[in-house]
Amino acid sequence: MSTLPSRALMALVLMSALAGCASLSRQPRDADIAQLLSERGGPAVDWSAVAGTDEEAESLDRWLAQPMTLDAATRVAMLRSPRLREHYARLGLARAEVLEAVEIANPRLSFQRMSIDGGGHNRTTGLSMPLLDLLLLPAKARLAATDYDRARYDVAGAVLDTVADVEAAWYAYVTARQVAGMREAVSEAAAASAELAGRFHAAGNISALQLAQEQAAASQAYIEALQARADAGRHRLALHTLLGLRGEETNWEASESLPLPVPVEDDPEQLASLARDGNLGVLAARAEADVLADALGLTRTLRWFGGSEIGYEREREADGARLQGPEISLELPIFNQGQAKLARAEARLMEALARLQQAELAADNGVRMGAQAVAALREVVDIHRLALVPQRESIVARQQERQNFMLIGVFELIQAKVAEYDAYQAYLEAVRDYWLARVELARLVGRRLPSDADIEARTPSLEEILGPPEAPAMDHSAHAGMDHSMHEQDKPAETEEMDHSMHGGMDHSMHQAAPPAGPAQTDPTEHKGMDHSGHDMPASPEPTDAPEDAGDDTQADEHHHHHHGATP
Repeated sequence: MSTLPSRALMALVLMSALAGCASLSRQPRDADIAQLLSERGGPAVDWSAVAGTDEEAESLDRWLAQPMTLDAATRVAMLRSPRLREHYARLGLARAEVLEAVEIANPRLSFQRMSIDGGGHNRTTGLSMPLLDLLLLPAKARLAATDYDRARYDVAGAVLDTVADVEAAWYAYVTARQVAGMREAVSEAAAASAELAGRFHAAGNISALQLAQEQAAASQAYIEALQARADAGRHRLALHTLLGLRGEETNWEASESLPLPVPVEDDPEQLASLARDGNLGVLAARAEADVLADALGLTRTLRWFGGSEIGYEREREADGARLQGPEISLELPIFNQGQAKLARAEARLMEALARLQQAELAADNGVRMGAQAVAALREVVDIHRLALVPQRESIVARQQERQNFMLIGVFELIQAKVAEYDAYQAYLEAVRDYWLARVELARLVGRRLPSDADIEARTPSLEEILGPPEAPAMDHSAHAGMDHSMHEQDKPAETEEMDHSMHGGMDHSMHQAAPPAGPAQTDPTEHKGMDHSGHDMPASPEPTDAPEDAGDDTQADEHHHHHHGATP
């Protein structure tokens, strides 16, 4: 057994190793991912500090007391979302793996006492540690730090994904709520039309076929209104789940409108560049490849050492003599030369490089496809806003004039108004689809889009679309740029502005008693709570006596193509 050159050397090695492990904190810090989120326009909050505290409750009450805008929904999610808390816990698991990676095996203490014939004992005391762990400690610490960066990218990316899910759910719910209101308005108009048709039929002015058509249209509109309301309820519950709300916390008021498209869309090439440099999924894949490449190099260099150990022994003979010194045990790589470890490390690196290539390809091509989708949906929104909706409004104005001169009946006027509501619904759904596409594009870029800073104008709210009670004309000032110049084309000289006087006399008293007349009766209370007094149907002329053959079912049906409730 050799002599120990210096006891201080062994002590220094042990203390350095232990100090290296002790320098790492056991728990992750919010700052570990806060910078990643801040650089990408994501939210920042100290989850570990506010969870379950009075500060959290006060913040939550403040955000729930105001209309649930997109910003408010995101902030509530940061406070209460179980998914975000889960991601924070995953960061803690990654931190634990770092600690485990830089730890060395505990030293082994051995003691031996051997009796000698004739009396006396030999005592041997030893302390040993894995040699490979000591040699690899600096490299393992470096690998663990890189792997923790990969975990930070993964967790920060998951947080941004959750925020994107909240945004998508908010857009879907606000639109579904407005669509439900539009369907209610269409249902009421169709029901009033069916009630008026009943009065005309009783007077013998229309046929039984025409009456059945109006009643069927009213029933269909009522069904669509109920389906739209149920759909809005499902979207609200989905948003509650993402936000982490329950009980009385769910009694919040929704925002009334969606934002309009941004003035100028982002350059696809710029977005692709941002994705290459900032997409957290791509960064995580690169970090993983770096870790495995470094690990492969270490495996090639140190595979010969196997289970080698270094230690120190002290032996006391029966006669009182003492022997002491270091020891080292080396595993001879005769049968196992680490071929399996090397092959495994090479395969893992190849797999990581393939994932990195796939992530880069998906980000680059996905961003370009997403930008094209956003551009196409933006054009759809513009067509609705600048063409279809104003055209439908113009048709209502022209039909109002014709009905005033008794050139058409009230049924045609109601049909035109329903088509206008359908155009508005299609417009709101187009705006929703545009923003959902932008959410997915931002998810691929890995950050908020630069043009989000220019969001200003908003779509009209449901109340603005349906119009205020007793208003002589519908106010479209909230359309932020909608071109209504086409309304002046072919307008009679004596008509200075759109005549919406027809909205003032609709009789909806029948809605307080029963849904549309028809074979299937439904619960009339489903219409409770929505004020449509601003869109009352024009006061209908009293049915006149008709010739006895006026009610013939075979007569020409000028309402044969009457359509209610379809989305253009």
